[in-house]
Amino acid sequence: MGPVYRTLASYEPLIYIALAIGGLFAFRRMWRSWREWRDSVYGLEREFALRRLGQATAAAFLILALVFVEFFIATFIAPSLPATDILATPTLDLLLTPAGTLSPEQATQAALSPVTQPVPSGMSGCVPDQIMITAPEPGAPVSGTVEIMGTANAPNFGFFKYEVAPMGSQNWSTISAEREPKINEVLGQWNTTSLTNGDYFLRLVITDNVGVSLEPCVIAVRVANQ
Repeated sequence: MGPVYRTLASYEPLIYIALAIGGLFAFRRMWRSWREWRDSVYGLEREFALRRLGQATAAAFLILALVFVEFFIATFIAPSLPATDILATPTLDLLLTPAGTLSPEQATQAALSPVTQPVPSGMSGCVPDQIMITAPEPGAPVSGTVEIMGTANAPNFGFFKYEVAPMGSQNWSTISAEREPKINEVLGQWNTTSLTNGDYFLRLVITDNVGVSLEPCVIAVRVANQ
């Protein structure tokens, strides 16, 4: 149900607009039915008007209930969901590896690495000893200035950069970049204070020495500044 809750929270304004339009039609029908019932003279006519009034009232209460449900999901349920529930544990696909960046021996080693060195859940595209974010951990809350730890040491290394994007979007913003490979050490700093609290993707991108970007290592984190 996590993806459903996230979708309802993401489209909260549009859902409210749609419910408001439906509510206007329901209340308009209530008003017209009430006037017909008030002005009716014959018993059968009043009975039909009263039935229409009851149907319109039920529709209005249903729409009002949906508004409260949407508010509860967007305000209380969606923010409490773990950030990692949308990231599956990846496996390395050699068909996605840029041509010319791996020797046959390196390709064999890379193909075996997901078996001998499992990638933690909540990560996507990460390869141990080549491209990996070890801190912050997937799904962890972050605030203030965060120290990013990991490895950026792929074959034919050119440079690396790390980027952030709001969850559910592809609007990546580069935080910083470096030309020196890193192995289980500090990749850089990330100041989260300028971001709105919420769920984000943090990714590490390596570009080789011929300008080809490898598949990025992506984790989900939650910005939770005071």
